[in-house]
Amino acid sequence: MKKFLENKKLLSAFIIVIVILAVLGGSVSLRNKRKAPLLVQSFGNDVVAIGSRIVDIPLGLVSGGLNNVNQILNAQSENDHLKSQVTNLGQTKARNSTLEAENKQLRSALKLKDTLSGYSLVDASVISRSSDTWSDLLVIDKGSTSGIKKNMAVMCGGGVIGRIIEVSAASSKVELITTSDTSANRFSVQATASNGKSVHGIITVTSSGGLAFTQVVDSRKLKQGTRVYTSGMGGNSPKGLLIGTVAETTRDSFGLSDLIKINPAGEINDPSVVTVVRRKVAD
Repeated sequence: MKKFLENKKLLSAFIIVIVILAVLGGSVSLRNKRKAPLLVQSFGNDVVAIGSRIVDIPLGLVSGGLNNVNQILNAQSENDHLKSQVTNLGQTKARNSTLEAENKQLRSALKLKDTLSGYSLVDASVISRSSDTWSDLLVIDKGSTSGIKKNMAVMCGGGVIGRIIEVSAASSKVELITTSDTSANRFSVQATASNGKSVHGIITVTSSGGLAFTQVVDSRKLKQGTRVYTSGMGGNSPKGLLIGTVAETTRDSFGLSDLIKINPAGEINDPSVVTVVRRKVAD
């Protein structure tokens, strides 16, 4: 014990520990008894709280900014994905629409084979159609090697759309029924009037680009909806191919004769698969 008391360093450390314990004990006792903390403690708490808020504000701004940037990037990625899906959907719809149109034309061609006895049919695809001759000409992928000859009728969608005017070995040129060429070889047609008699004429093109049944003697008996067919009088076009139906009867620009407007039955605007009608008998 005497040695311990003589060791000043050890004694000082012991006294400091006693004092710290006493202070802590007193602080706890005072805190339990006081309704409010000491002024120094309160000041320290306030300083810490204010400092924490000062630090939290820029940290919150930075964190919020990073979150916003992340959300924008995610939104951009989702937007790009949705745009891609919309584009793919549009392409799919367009492809389905094209396939449906071709399917309809092919079904019409198959049905046509059951109605045109005495004639064989050659199916072909349209491979070219120039914009400057859109209403006049198109080119198909069948020619003389497939038995195609000049003046043969061409159908699409169940109705006549034109005739062959030029033949090569593997392709042919089709002059459409809507051609504006005044020298074109027009189809001679006929229709059955309300009195049961046949009315004959030719197909021409009006100034507006529509089809008309002209040079008719008794057009008043052709009612709206009457079917107009090829008469077989001229060229290699067989009799009985559907041209269209009567839309209305008016007077021509000179007021001298009747002008019978025709709704075409064939798919003239967008033909992709056509049928060439040719005779079965050898020439």
